[in-house]
Amino acid sequence: MITSLIIIFVFGYICIATEHSIKINKAATALITGVLCWVVYITATENKDLVSEQLTDHLGELAGILFFLLGAMTIVELIDAHNGFELITSRITATNKRKLLWIVSLITFFLSPLLDNLTTTIVMISMVRKFIKSPEDRMYFTGMIVIAANAGGAWSPIGDVTTTMLWIGGQVTAARIISTLFLPSLVCMLVPLSVLSCRMHGNVVRPVKDDSSKGTDITITQQKIVLYSGILILILVPVFKTITHLPPYMGILIGLGILWVITELIHGKKDEENRQALSVAYALQKIDTPSILFFLGILLSVAALQVTGVLTGLATWMDVHIANENAIVLAMGMLSSVVDNVPLVAAAQGMYSLSIHPTDSYFWEFLAYSTGAGGSALIIGTAAGVAAMGMESITFGWYLRKISLLALLGFFAGAGVYMLLCGGH
Repeated sequence: MITSLIIIFVFGYICIATEHSIKINKAATALITGVLCWVVYITATENKDLVSEQLTDHLGELAGILFFLLGAMTIVELIDAHNGFELITSRITATNKRKLLWIVSLITFFLSPLLDNLTTTIVMISMVRKFIKSPEDRMYFTGMIVIAANAGGAWSPIGDVTTTMLWIGGQVTAARIISTLFLPSLVCMLVPLSVLSCRMHGNVVRPVKDDSSKGTDITITQQKIVLYSGILILILVPVFKTITHLPPYMGILIGLGILWVITELIHGKKDEENRQALSVAYALQKIDTPSILFFLGILLSVAALQVTGVLTGLATWMDVHIANENAIVLAMGMLSSVVDNVPLVAAAQGMYSLSIHPTDSYFWEFLAYSTGAGGSALIIGTAAGVAAMGMESITFGWYLRKISLLALLGFFAGAGVYMLLCGGH
């Protein structure tokens, strides 16, 4: 069974990586791969009820991630429908590619710890579309956004789901993770940014403004209300989680509901035709549903590998055969670019007790950095990368050729800084 699962996963992974060549949408491949993994598992297991229960448990976790993605995308689309991002992009007057890349990357790096890497990626790509016309230029900017968002999320307890897991599990504390990982994460972003900016030449061409919304009669006040409300809702999602102890998708859903009410109130007196393009229903039609289904398929596949013990077995094997703490953590960081970092961190939490590695120990902090930043090496390694892949139609192969090496340089540079500062083991 284990061999079959690995073969299916690897074959599906290859098909996703060669999507452009085989002309099959990655979402279709991911869904087939995810379901087949569970078919193999349940076929080879006598206790069918147990497998169904495991699938139901994991589907609850996956649904939380998917609904969070759905809510965040809808809020961003709603802001975009009200031309809210123009209030920000109009202040960014730089057209020089190098200067613009630095501005975008730094904003992403410092926004990610507040929102989280996934939401930040969605917001920043939506903004970049407003001042870069060339799809090729946007792809390079998007690649840098993914690296900056993942690096920025690693040093905050709410910036990346794996750091949040370690924070909630008591392996790290908020103040310590911020103070120790900020500099390594900054280096992780600056190294690829410096290299990529050297390759950039000339100025960007701004797209022609879409005048389709002029008939909807949006005022500056309405733009500001939707923009500030949307950004505030996204920022307050972690606060909602901390206060209520409910998962993040509940915060994004209530936020979407609130923004829905706000838009209904400010456009209540307009005729139906003008209201339509400014409604949540219209925003839901515009979001990239295939990328959400792709995300579902990938997570289903990884969940199957987790419940069958493949990931835990791999972690145990590394612990026995590699033995070196730094090498193990770096290997997990690299592995997180292939499979989801959440089950990897969950496996590590199950393998190592707090009696072996106490709170705020070297191991847990380094693990937070590695699994957060290491996923940037491949575009499907993080939720931010998957979202970017769908929003800008970036292929696995293009990212591998153009961005992966830069991400690896940044990852190892940041890791080196952490080991140097914290007296690497």
